[in-house]
Amino acid sequence: MRRVKQIILSGLVLTAAAAAPAPAQETMQAPSSQTAPVLTVLTREDPQTQLMALILTRASARQGVPVRVLLCDKAGDLALAEPPEAATRPLAPRNMSPHGLLETLIEDGVTVQVCAIYLPNSPHSAEDLHSEIGVATPPEIATIMADPRTRFFTF
Repeated sequence: MRRVKQIILSGLVLTAAAAAPAPAQETMQAPSSQTAPVLTVLTREDPQTQLMALILTRASARQGVPVRVLLCDKAGDLALAEPPEAATRPLAPRNMSPHGLLETLIEDGVTVQVCAIYLPNSPHSAEDLHSEIGVATPPEIATIMADPRTRFFTF
């Protein structure tokens, strides 16, 4: 009987919390140094998806959010010094390409890496990568993932 009362009480507390009014929306402020970092993990080979992921990553970086990009699977081809033609083809409406925007992010100081298993499972070597792109190690990425503040965006 005591267990039933606990369950009912828990249900009432959850119901009351759900029914409580939401706090007022605060005005947008510049991110502080405590802003949660963003890890963008890109796996898709579709140029539109790649470009949109990088556009959103850049928009976050421009708002002062610390960002990092991890390229895995077919998206790892973006990291090549000589990427596939589809990655360099400009897309509407801004006439940008995924590879071009990736280079802009790198110029802006964003860390870009390929997954640790990308090179061993592709016909490429580390020498084929863009000079500013390295290979992420599992412990390095695990540390980022273990940070409860990290926000993940996967495409």
